[in-house]
Amino acid sequence: MKILVTGADGFVGKNLIAALQQRNDVEILAYDIATEASLLHTYCQEAEFVFHLAGVNRPQNTEEFMEGNFGFASTLLDLLKTYQNTCPVLLSSSVQAELDNPYGKSKKVGEDLFFAYAAESVAAVFVYRLPNVFGKWCRPNYNSAVATFCYNIAHDLPIKINDPGVMMTLAYIDDVVDEFIRALDGTPNQEASGFCRVPITHTVPLGEIAHLLHTFKASRDARSIPNMADDFTKKLYAAYLSYLPTDAFAYPLQMHADDRGSFTEFIRTEDRGQVSVNISKPEITKGNHWHHTKNEKFLVVSGSGVIRFRSVFSDEVIEYFVTGDQLQAVDIPPGYTHNIENLGDSDMVTVMWVNEVFDPAKPDTYFLEV
Repeated sequence: MKILVTGADGFVGKNLIAALQQRNDVEILAYDIATEASLLHTYCQEAEFVFHLAGVNRPQNTEEFMEGNFGFASTLLDLLKTYQNTCPVLLSSSVQAELDNPYGKSKKVGEDLFFAYAAESVAAVFVYRLPNVFGKWCRPNYNSAVATFCYNIAHDLPIKINDPGVMMTLAYIDDVVDEFIRALDGTPNQEASGFCRVPITHTVPLGEIAHLLHTFKASRDARSIPNMADDFTKKLYAAYLSYLPTDAFAYPLQMHADDRGSFTEFIRTEDRGQVSVNISKPEITKGNHWHHTKNEKFLVVSGSGVIRFRSVFSDEVIEYFVTGDQLQAVDIPPGYTHNIENLGDSDMVTVMWVNEVFDPAKPDTYFLEV
């Protein structure tokens, strides 16, 4: 299927094309402002589906709203009529079409144009009134507060909030793209009104968005991970990371090193414990302690050694030999004193998970030789 995408270099266009490129049943006809104009004639003859995403958001003068959001749409539909191409057409509109401002008015007349086209032809027309859309590749300091906040906070720049209580209705770019592809495949979420909608949106106070973004920035020092069980937080965190400066992807961790090796905390979570990396030098034994409730998992990823256990009520020693050549996770149950010894001639690297973040006031760790 040949698919025409107007506004191909825009925020939604880039994400849509990146998704469509993963399919082997489509050919993408990408059109944007820099594309040779004559190609639009060719594309309107060949297209078997049209995503009309092109539009004007921040013109130098208000007249450009009509030119970009109505004029080009009219040109596109006229060309489809000229070549008698009745393929399905999807229009990316905006909830601002309901508002009495130059941008909203231009979007509304564009919608009317597409509904009129649907009425006079046999073509299927899908009109989506999108709320604020956020995610990777959205241009900051343009028409998205979320993109601007992500960029500024990631780059140590200030943000300005006049009213933190303002409610934002947002759609995540992947959810928008998923819905557009459903329309392509013939199963859009179309309402009785004739409009189509993205079924997953999030309504969040502007101040809460800013707060979350600041916690994301601070999470590196805290070695914490945001609450990935919350759908909006997960999506906003992904968006935030996409705005990191390219020279700031990496960040240091504090290594607690001595002559035995090192111990480094990697990740902390509120409800899923923490992950650390333990490095033991040859012939070194670490541990010799037990816990009442705290439990762990050890995974040796490099080197070789042995993990020993002994019930605090028994003299029997249980041994598990471990190596990075044959990965296996080893549970550390409560009530067993345990240690881990490097039996190799090189450093042994162990990934360690513990079910709770260390609390110095209640360490639940008791020394006892295995």
